[in-house]
Amino acid sequence: MKSFSKINLSKLSILTSIISASQFIRSDFPSDLVILDVSNKVKEAKSYISSEIEPSQKLKKLLDLFYKNWKFGGASGIYKLSDVLWVDHVLKTGKGTAISLGIILLHIAKELNLPLYPVAFPTQLILRADGIDKKNLLINPFNGDILDQHTLEVWLKGNISPMAKLYENDLCKAESITIILKMLNTLKSALMEEKNMELALNVSNLLLQINPNDPYEMRDRGLIHAHLDCNHVALKDLIYFVEHCPEDPISEIIKVQIHSIEQKKIILH
Repeated sequence: MKSFSKINLSKLSILTSIISASQFIRSDFPSDLVILDVSNKVKEAKSYISSEIEPSQKLKKLLDLFYKNWKFGGASGIYKLSDVLWVDHVLKTGKGTAISLGIILLHIAKELNLPLYPVAFPTQLILRADGIDKKNLLINPFNGDILDQHTLEVWLKGNISPMAKLYENDLCKAESITIILKMLNTLKSALMEEKNMELALNVSNLLLQINPNDPYEMRDRGLIHAHLDCNHVALKDLIYFVEHCPEDPISEIIKVQIHSIEQKKIILH
């Protein structure tokens, strides 16, 4: 794998960063086709909203185009989670998650100079449109619905804790790198769940290029290596995690895993 860390993520859009990352993870990722598809959608969107002057009307038309005309939205039935995360699949099928759909919509909005920003809400990515009709709108990228405070509080109570409260900083604009890391971590978890360990390992290695020596990423890479029977490398990563996070409750479970791998090595010898 080439060095991803040399790419200046701060100068790229979130979507462009994810396209670059996907090239490192999947040898068959069709970057040129994805870039062409997105470019065509930007052109179509510019034409579609060109008759409007007010940002609020431009945004409304963009949401109509994205969710009604192009029919982007959530997947239903039986599907692989990774398929609704890979942006090439999402562009082809129109089916995605809040984060994959949000990243595509953010890119198009940015190209149209619309004030749309990512928010790393505790339960999912949401989008914030600033200064629309003198107020800030919150949008669910899963379906384009406008979100109110009550809905967000219900999400928090249902997903985090019945005692959870909505705070102002829950709705702050997120840095691009935060969304990129969230997307890659979600993809890694999906690939691990699907037992696609080779690709999961590529994601883990990529994340370690962005945050070298992150003990939690070392742990995940160690677990992936263990699944691939690369026990020598797995031990190194898992021991690193235990040494750097001794107070973490997971450390006790990881110690059991380390012992199991060491026993395997003894039996093999």
